[in-house]
Amino acid sequence: MDNHSITWSLTRHGLLAGFGIAMYCGSARAEEPVVVPAQARTMTALDLYDLYRDKTWQWPDGAGRMQDRGRLFRAWSGTGDNASWAEGRWVLTNDGQMCLRAVWHGPTGASPDKTCFRHKIDEGTIYQKKEPSGAWYVFKHAVPDKDDEYGKLVEQDTVSAKVMANRPVAQAVLTPEHAPLPTAAPAGAY
Repeated sequence: MDNHSITWSLTRHGLLAGFGIAMYCGSARAEEPVVVPAQARTMTALDLYDLYRDKTWQWPDGAGRMQDRGRLFRAWSGTGDNASWAEGRWVLTNDGQMCLRAVWHGPTGASPDKTCFRHKIDEGTIYQKKEPSGAWYVFKHAVPDKDDEYGKLVEQDTVSAKVMANRPVAQAVLTPEHAPLPTAAPAGAY
Protein backbone atom coordinates (compact mmCIF):
# COMPACT_ATOMS: atom_id res chain seq x y z
CA MET A 1 0.00 0.00 0.00
CA ASP A 2 1.61 3.26 -0.93
CA ASN A 3 -0.98 5.55 0.59
CA HIS A 4 -2.60 4.81 3.95
CA SER A 5 -4.95 7.58 4.93
CA ILE A 6 -6.80 8.42 8.07
CA THR A 7 -10.09 10.22 7.92
CA TRP A 8 -11.91 11.12 11.06
CA SER A 9 -15.56 10.80 10.22
CA LEU A 10 -17.48 13.03 12.57
CA THR A 11 -21.09 12.05 12.23
CA ARG A 12 -22.68 13.63 15.29
CA HIS A 13 -23.37 16.86 13.39
CA GLY A 14 -22.85 15.44 9.92
CA LEU A 15 -19.36 16.88 10.02
CA LEU A 16 -16.60 15.22 8.08
CA ALA A 17 -13.33 16.68 9.25
CA GLY A 18 -10.58 15.86 6.87
CA PHE A 19 -8.01 14.74 9.38
CA GLY A 20 -6.08 13.29 6.50
CA ILE A 21 -2.67 12.23 7.69
CA ALA A 22 -1.41 10.66 4.49
CA MET A 23 0.97 7.80 5.14
CA TYR A 24 3.32 7.28 2.22
CA CYS A 25 5.61 4.30 1.97
CA GLY A 26 8.34 4.34 -0.64
CA SER A 27 7.25 3.00 -4.00
CA ALA A 28 9.83 0.20 -3.86
CA ARG A 29 8.28 -1.04 -0.61
CA ALA A 30 4.71 -0.35 -1.74
CA GLU A 31 4.41 -3.65 -3.57
CA GLU A 32 5.60 -5.77 -0.65
CA PRO A 33 3.47 -6.36 2.43
CA VAL A 34 5.22 -5.33 5.65
CA VAL A 35 5.67 -8.18 8.07
CA VAL A 36 6.64 -7.14 11.58
CA PRO A 37 9.47 -9.41 12.79
CA ALA A 38 8.39 -11.88 15.45
CA GLN A 39 11.06 -10.54 17.83
CA ALA A 40 9.78 -6.94 17.58
CA ARG A 41 8.79 -5.58 20.97
CA THR A 42 5.81 -3.44 21.79
CA MET A 43 6.85 0.16 22.40
CA THR A 44 6.25 1.47 25.92
CA ALA A 45 4.46 4.67 26.85
CA LEU A 46 7.86 6.21 27.58
CA ASP A 47 9.16 5.20 24.13
CA LEU A 48 6.09 6.81 22.54
CA TYR A 49 6.39 9.91 24.72
CA ASP A 50 9.96 10.42 23.50
CA LEU A 51 8.82 9.89 19.89
CA TYR A 52 5.83 12.30 19.85
CA ARG A 53 6.44 14.84 22.65
CA ASP A 54 6.31 18.45 21.40
CA LYS A 55 6.11 17.34 17.77
CA THR A 56 3.89 18.45 14.89
CA TRP A 57 2.74 15.70 12.51
CA GLN A 58 2.36 17.28 9.08
CA TRP A 59 0.09 16.02 6.31
CA PRO A 60 -0.83 17.43 2.89
CA ASP A 61 -3.73 19.62 4.04
CA GLY A 62 -3.18 20.13 7.76
CA ALA A 63 -1.21 19.12 10.81
CA GLY A 64 -1.58 17.87 14.38
CA ARG A 65 0.50 18.99 17.39
CA MET A 66 1.26 16.74 20.37
CA GLN A 67 2.13 19.28 23.06
CA ASP A 68 3.92 18.03 26.19
CA ARG A 69 2.37 20.55 28.59
CA GLY A 70 -1.07 19.28 29.56
CA ARG A 71 -0.72 16.52 26.93
CA LEU A 72 -2.73 18.82 24.65
CA PHE A 73 -3.46 17.76 21.08
CA ARG A 74 -4.42 20.43 18.55
CA ALA A 75 -4.95 20.02 14.83
CA TRP A 76 -6.23 21.77 11.74
CA SER A 77 -7.27 20.54 8.32
CA GLY A 78 -8.54 22.09 5.11
CA THR A 79 -8.97 25.69 4.03
CA GLY A 80 -11.76 28.16 3.44
CA ASP A 81 -15.23 26.65 3.70
CA ASN A 82 -13.71 23.22 4.39
CA ALA A 83 -11.49 24.33 7.27
CA SER A 84 -11.74 22.43 10.54
CA TRP A 85 -9.81 22.44 13.80
CA ALA A 86 -9.56 20.21 16.84
CA GLU A 87 -8.51 20.23 20.47
CA GLY A 88 -8.16 17.36 22.87
CA ARG A 89 -5.51 15.10 24.35
CA TRP A 90 -2.93 12.60 23.17
CA VAL A 91 -2.81 9.47 25.31
CA LEU A 92 -0.12 6.78 25.51
CA THR A 93 -0.32 3.23 26.83
CA ASN A 94 2.26 0.57 27.65
CA ASP A 95 0.73 -1.73 25.03
CA GLY A 96 2.16 0.43 22.24
CA GLN A 97 -0.80 2.71 21.58
CA MET A 98 -0.82 6.45 20.94
CA CYS A 99 -4.37 7.81 20.73
CA LEU A 100 -5.53 11.24 19.61
CA ARG A 101 -8.80 12.14 21.36
CA ALA A 102 -10.22 15.43 20.22
CA VAL A 103 -13.33 17.43 19.45
CA TRP A 104 -13.28 18.51 15.81
CA HIS A 105 -14.97 21.77 14.86
CA GLY A 106 -16.07 22.78 11.39
CA PRO A 107 -18.64 24.81 9.50
CA THR A 108 -21.50 22.43 10.38
CA GLY A 109 -20.74 21.80 14.06
CA ALA A 110 -18.47 19.86 16.37
CA SER A 111 -17.99 16.23 17.25
CA PRO A 112 -15.59 14.16 19.39
CA ASP A 113 -13.45 11.49 17.83
CA LYS A 114 -10.54 9.20 18.62
CA THR A 115 -7.84 7.74 16.39
CA CYS A 116 -5.24 5.29 17.71
CA PHE A 117 -1.98 3.91 16.38
CA ARG A 118 -0.12 0.81 17.56
CA HIS A 119 3.70 0.73 17.56
CA LYS A 120 6.40 -1.97 17.63
CA ILE A 121 10.17 -1.67 17.35
CA ASP A 122 12.91 -4.02 16.20
CA GLU A 123 16.61 -3.14 15.85
CA GLY A 124 15.78 0.57 15.57
CA THR A 125 13.00 0.20 12.99
CA ILE A 126 9.61 1.42 14.21
CA TYR A 127 6.45 -0.21 12.82
CA GLN A 128 3.06 1.47 13.07
CA LYS A 129 -0.53 0.68 12.19
CA LYS A 130 -3.82 2.49 12.62
CA GLU A 131 -6.18 0.70 14.99
CA PRO A 132 -8.31 -1.28 14.84
CA SER A 133 -7.76 -2.68 11.35
CA GLY A 134 -4.90 -0.87 9.63
CA ALA A 135 -1.96 -2.62 8.02
CA TRP A 136 1.52 -2.48 9.52
CA TYR A 137 4.04 -0.25 7.76
CA VAL A 138 7.51 1.04 8.54
CA PHE A 139 7.09 4.35 10.33
CA LYS A 140 10.83 4.91 10.83
CA HIS A 141 13.69 2.86 9.43
CA ALA A 142 16.75 2.21 11.62
CA VAL A 143 18.70 4.12 8.97
CA PRO A 144 16.32 6.98 8.14
CA ASP A 145 14.70 6.92 4.72
CA LYS A 146 13.51 10.12 3.03
CA ASP A 147 10.03 8.58 2.64
CA ASP A 148 9.62 7.60 6.31
CA GLU A 149 6.43 8.91 7.87
CA TYR A 150 8.62 9.80 10.84
CA GLY A 151 10.12 12.57 8.69
CA LYS A 152 6.75 14.35 8.86
CA LEU A 153 7.16 14.81 12.63
CA VAL A 154 8.78 18.22 13.13
CA GLU A 155 9.63 20.23 16.23
CA GLN A 156 8.16 23.50 14.94
CA ASP A 157 4.61 24.27 16.13
CA THR A 158 2.77 25.04 12.89
CA VAL A 159 -0.61 24.27 14.45
CA SER A 160 -1.43 26.34 17.55
CA ALA A 161 -1.57 29.77 15.88
CA LYS A 162 -3.78 28.45 13.08
CA VAL A 163 -6.15 26.75 15.54
CA MET A 164 -6.35 29.85 17.74
CA ALA A 165 -7.09 32.02 14.69
CA ASN A 166 -10.01 29.76 13.70
CA ARG A 167 -11.39 29.26 17.20
CA PRO A 168 -14.37 31.34 18.35
CA VAL A 169 -13.45 33.98 20.95
CA ALA A 170 -15.74 32.38 23.54
CA GLN A 171 -13.64 29.21 23.48
CA ALA A 172 -10.26 30.94 23.45
CA VAL A 173 -10.22 31.35 27.26
CA LEU A 174 -9.61 27.63 27.80
CA THR A 175 -6.03 26.78 28.68
CA PRO A 176 -4.53 23.31 28.24
CA GLU A 177 -5.03 22.59 31.94
CA HIS A 178 -8.71 23.51 31.75
CA ALA A 179 -9.63 22.09 28.36
CA PRO A 180 -12.05 19.19 28.86
CA LEU A 181 -11.02 15.72 27.80
CA PRO A 182 -13.28 14.45 25.02
CA THR A 183 -13.21 10.97 26.59
CA ALA A 184 -11.70 9.45 29.68
CA ALA A 185 -8.17 8.07 29.42
CA PRO A 186 -7.88 4.28 29.79
CA ALA A 187 -6.58 2.83 33.04
CA GLY A 188 -2.80 2.72 33.00
CA ALA A 189 -2.51 5.36 30.28
CA TYR A 190 0.58 7.53 30.38
